[in-house]
Amino acid sequence: MLIAMSVTGSYAQMGDAPRRFHRAARVIDSIYDAFATKHHSPGLAYAIVYRGEMVHMGTMGYIDMERQIAVTPQSVFRIASMTKSFTAAAILQLRDAGKLRLDDLVTAHIPELKAQRLPTTDSPPMTIRQLLTHTAGLPEDNPWGDRQLEIDDMEFLALIRNGFSFSNAPGVAYEYSNTGYALLGEIIRRVSGQRFDAYITTHILKPLGMGNTYWEYKNVPDSLLAIGYRWVDEEWVKQPMLHDGAYGAMGGLMTSITDFANYTALHLGAWPARDGDDAGPIHRSSLREMQRPWAFNSLSTSSGCPITSAYGYGLRWTQDCDNITTVGHSGGLPGFGSNWLILPDYGLGIICFSNVTYAPTTAVNTQVAKEVIKLTQLLPQPVAVSAVLKQRQQELMGFLPDWEGAEESDIFAINFFLDNYIDRLRAESTAIFAKAGKLGKVHEIVAENGLRGTFLVEGEHSDIRIHFTLSPERTPRIQQFAIRLVDHH
Repeated sequence: MLIAMSVTGSYAQMGDAPRRFHRAARVIDSIYDAFATKHHSPGLAYAIVYRGEMVHMGTMGYIDMERQIAVTPQSVFRIASMTKSFTAAAILQLRDAGKLRLDDLVTAHIPELKAQRLPTTDSPPMTIRQLLTHTAGLPEDNPWGDRQLEIDDMEFLALIRNGFSFSNAPGVAYEYSNTGYALLGEIIRRVSGQRFDAYITTHILKPLGMGNTYWEYKNVPDSLLAIGYRWVDEEWVKQPMLHDGAYGAMGGLMTSITDFANYTALHLGAWPARDGDDAGPIHRSSLREMQRPWAFNSLSTSSGCPITSAYGYGLRWTQDCDNITTVGHSGGLPGFGSNWLILPDYGLGIICFSNVTYAPTTAVNTQVAKEVIKLTQLLPQPVAVSAVLKQRQQELMGFLPDWEGAEESDIFAINFFLDNYIDRLRAESTAIFAKAGKLGKVHEIVAENGLRGTFLVEGEHSDIRIHFTLSPERTPRIQQFAIRLVDHH
């Protein structure tokens, strides 16, 4: 049973993007429909977020097979390890409030771990940053960690006091650790005075309007709670639901597709860095910090397009051979599989929730992201042109092609004419302008960042491409310059 709906934002804010997404909706729905069939997902919910607006949403199947309760936009799915970014965000909130530092030793906040035996005598102690990036030396603990979700606080404290086994010395290697995020939850409790779930609810979920998001499944209305299933011997087998417990900081959240779209929009809204209001609940700079590739994970060439992968703070990061960057996280627990990813350069977010065990939602979301870009002809969002870059472009054009008076100008950095002889600059530029023929439009500069960019000058026979970089001085000056002819497009 497929129930798909398109939700569009303001055309004034988003140009013709909602119309383009609407045209792509049928393909998006068909991809998710095929995915649900192939992987025997009883129910599915998915959404596309663009520049802070949910532009398409779909639901299919059932959250409860026995009672035939259909999935709706308000249905609540367990999202498992997608929880980790909320825990990381809470840690950064506390850091921003001056209550901890990311390079604090874990033992500064959990002194019971001072008795912990490390794997080698030269092992450094664990830090909060290492827990965030899965580099604290703790072993990969799937699926063992999945079954610890509901242990109570006293059981977790006993586990801490008893000590952990290590697969690596802290700081040596990336290895995914649910236990590390459970320890971060304990740090949140000790630093803030609130249990991690209460802290995240108060300081992140409520400010984002995520009122349909829960930690304890018993608190979810029966008509909304997605039951988890496993496909075994050609039938669905209902999986036991787990209560809120000490390991919930690594994977305990349950939420709806509409609620999670708010969180996705928050992360997309961190880009680009800019002036203006930064009301939160998490600083834009901290969100961008979460999304950075802090710990290298792998390089994959299996798809024919090499993809490098890393881990941020509660988030995975990838970049492929087409220079497309994705940030997000998957989630898997008995009965559930989920994924969300954003493409910060495109302002695009993709979310998918399923209620079948370990549904491979990362792959389908990645496929959908590529199809959306192709079908809607989305382009990366341009870098804003700084005032000084625009000014230097105009001033540089005033000296071309003969460079008359350029050596006396203060728009060039001290190195410029030491690295570029004026006679050669003049000869090169004059020849290029002559070959280009009669000049036409000088295009706007395409910025790579605030101090570097490229622009095109139209010519009768060929166009001219000019690139320059500014210096790091308080008054930025041109330090590097390149010019070449390009064929008409």
